Amino acid sequence: MQWGVDAGLDVDDFVPRISFFFNAHSDFFEEIAKYRAARKIWAHAMRDRFGAKDERSWKLRFHSQTAGVSLTAQQPYNNVVRTALQALSAVLGGTNSLHTNSLDEALALPTAEAATLALRTQQIVAHESGVANIVDPLGGSYFVERLTKDMEDGARAYFDTIDRMGGMVEAIERGFPQKEIAEASYRFQQAVERKEKIIVGVNDFVQEDEAPIEILYIDESAGDTQLAKLEKLKKTRDADRVTRTLDALKDAAQTRENLMPRILDAVRAYATVGEMCDALREVWGEYEEVPII
Repeated sequence: MQWGVDAGLDVDDFVPRISFFFNAHSDFFEEIAKYRAARKIWAHAMRDRFGAKDERSWKLRFHSQTAGVSLTAQQPYNNVVRTALQALSAVLGGTNSLHTNSLDEALALPTAEAATLALRTQQIVAHESGVANIVDPLGGSYFVERLTKDMEDGARAYFDTIDRMGGMVEAIERGFPQKEIAEASYRFQQAVERKEKIIVGVNDFVQEDEAPIEILYIDESAGDTQLAKLEKLKKTRDADRVTRTLDALKDAAQTRENLMPRILDAVRAYATVGEMCDALREVWGEYEEVPII
């Protein structure tokens, strides 16, 4: 938001177009509190920090996807239950749209049957559970309200730290969020290995004689087909027009010009994503993350 304002945009002109993408993890009430806290933080930030007047700017629009990291290769049918609970938490937290992972995604791309079951999971939540009939159905619960407040306070503390660093870009360049994520992952794995956190089928309730499930197999023909289509495209497109649009994109990348019109020109000329990225890499190089010590 700050970068948009600094570029001269009016908050109420662009904020209503913005939406977010959240993951839904397995701690049911914590996830609900997370979404509720995010909605509160967004509304306050838009009104108090950025002075948004349009009510649409105060509303946090977000999509949720159930957590791929929670899926287990062991006893994969347990993933149906995990996904259902994660989806339910996202709906109770106010998500605007939802993606439910398939039970076999820890092993391969989903089969048609697994993908259908994932779809049916969210359809049952939407049409049979009744939770979508009211906004914020857990509002007023002492436990949920307390968790929401704790989540909000914790998030604001992070935001204050990042602001003191100069913003998120500067924080990333200093390795701050990467380090926090790495440390959280390490603590989680320690808890799993000590059985302080139980993952059913992984570190407890283990089943040694699991029968393998059928997974989707994709042979190399898909890649061969795509390469053939790419080769045909490069032979039939206007090569001079592609070169001109890529050169214009490189020139614009050396200024503060809005790149989107240049990118769209390149797309209309059938420049590939790889070619556009190469053009930008010639100007900007590649970001190399500082190792976290």
